[in-house]
Amino acid sequence: MKIQHFVILTLLTLLVLSCTRDERPVATTNQGQVRGLSLGDVHAYLGVPYAQPPVGQLRWREPLPPMSYDTVLDASHFRADPMQPHMYDDMIFRGPCFSEDCLYLNIWAPVPDKNAPQTVYPVLMYFNGGGWMAGSGSEPRYDGAALARKGVIVVTANYREGIFGFFAHPELTARSGVHSSGNQGLLDQAAAIQWVHENIRAFGGDSTRITIAGESAGAFSVSTLLCSPLVKDLLFGAIGSSGAEVAPYTTRSLDEAEQEGVHLIEYKGLTIDQLLSLPPAAVQEQLPPSGMKAAVVDGYLLTESTDETYAAGRQAEVPLLIGWNSKEASPLWYLQEPYSLADCRRMLLPRLREHTDEVLAAYGIKTDADVLSQGAVDLVSDLFTALVSWRWSELHRRSGRPVYRYLFMPARPGETDGKTPDGSVHSADIEYAMNNLYLNKLFRWRDEDYELAEFFSSCYARFCQTGNPIPETNSWPQLDEKGETLFFDFHPYTAPLPNTERRKLLERILVP
Repeated sequence: MKIQHFVILTLLTLLVLSCTRDERPVATTNQGQVRGLSLGDVHAYLGVPYAQPPVGQLRWREPLPPMSYDTVLDASHFRADPMQPHMYDDMIFRGPCFSEDCLYLNIWAPVPDKNAPQTVYPVLMYFNGGGWMAGSGSEPRYDGAALARKGVIVVTANYREGIFGFFAHPELTARSGVHSSGNQGLLDQAAAIQWVHENIRAFGGDSTRITIAGESAGAFSVSTLLCSPLVKDLLFGAIGSSGAEVAPYTTRSLDEAEQEGVHLIEYKGLTIDQLLSLPPAAVQEQLPPSGMKAAVVDGYLLTESTDETYAAGRQAEVPLLIGWNSKEASPLWYLQEPYSLADCRRMLLPRLREHTDEVLAAYGIKTDADVLSQGAVDLVSDLFTALVSWRWSELHRRSGRPVYRYLFMPARPGETDGKTPDGSVHSADIEYAMNNLYLNKLFRWRDEDYELAEFFSSCYARFCQTGNPIPETNSWPQLDEKGETLFFDFHPYTAPLPNTERRKLLERILVP
């Protein structure tokens, strides 16, 4: 009887253990095992390290390979967001804090099909915007669950920003193992791509189909990484929204970047050794972000300027999905009441010089009444990000790569300033493309918004899968000399892109 009781007790214990066993998914990387979260038909692995923490004497060093771990890593929550001050009201973070120790990535993967267990999925790596000064891969608008449900593994990767990611100095270059400084944030992105290439199969991903994407600073990142010998041969495709690291946004030489750093800390009365001994909050207080920096031609990440690479056709041989929004910028950013043509001229003179009146006329800005017109919106949008986005699409097309170009049109519900024409503002397209409208509670989304998001995100998914956003039809033609562009509106259509001659005028004036 005692033996029977023992057997029964043992069976009951095993039953309890089986019922309480952790059913969360586990993946085995080169560094060790990670345990994620089950979101029903999607597995999420959050806060996975792709490099060593860049802290202490590793501050401003290139990212170093991550350390191995013997125990199973808990990947059920976001890790720290990159160090940054509060800059943008539309940024919502899901990490616990801001920290230098931020080099983590997040993975959303479809649950493997039991009927096709050998299926491998294409990969979308999304780099956040924020002027290389702010932002994080934890932001809800970049959440990857919705696209994962369309058969794509989505990865977001934090990278160093502001003074921690884009600070150059001769002493930092000398201490670097790759003789580089000023590109730390971009080198982080390259390290994340390399980690994904080496490890994504553990999550069901196809390492030969990695598409990198980004909006604003993320698009500047993508356009730069396509030119980098470190990663350009690892890529399957590229997606850029509202930005590009091409003239008139130009790269810097290493010497220029170093001298800028020398002058900066001399002005503050600081040394590199002092900065390395300060806590990160004190460094940021002493050296806060002061505008978006340019990538550095350091001989490692970049061996020549991005303009030289694109002009010679030496960038990655991948298809490009590229676009921007109908209202990238507003004249209200730059002008004050009473809005006048004279004030508009003063605002433009430092940049357009003797060509100011010619450009104003080309955009139909001739009277005080015109300075808040559609032409004025188009001009400041071009000067902000639309011109370089257009140039990137044309440079990539001319080198023989497939390009699919779009213009995102609709204003979000209720989003109007009452003074300038309505349109889709900078960054508004992200949540449509990632199908994440439901995570943004600030707007009362309409049925047509959800329908457009479903269509746009399906284009993203198909592009990651095939290199063509609509492979089964010809409704989105590959870009050619005619300039056919898809207009993402509630009833999408294709047509030649307007304002091309205006952009050619700006290009003649602003591009060396």
